[in-house]
Amino acid sequence: MIEQEEAEVIKSGIVIRNESVPASTFAAMLIHKASEFKSEIWIEIGERKANAKSFLGLVSLGLGDGDPVTLSVDGEDEDKALGELSSYLGSGTKA
Repeated sequence: MIEQEEAEVIKSGIVIRNESVPASTFAAMLIHKASEFKSEIWIEIGERKANAKSFLGLVSLGLGDGDPVTLSVDGEDEDKALGELSSYLGSGTKA
């Protein structure tokens, strides 16, 4: 499910798949992947939101396996970023 919002921010709902990677390792792996893109990337869970390129922000969200999140992306490579990060988060990460 991809939505267009306001000034070109695109969003997608994703269910996190991460059965075996510790939270801090998961955050580091996600930052590495998100940093491949120039776009601004945010992850929301409930009322909380964090920059996907911020270790402290991601760890503070406490993301775990099965958590439903919203991925918001805005920038010149937003379509590619949203597609690749959605697949990455939803397919199950492995260390």
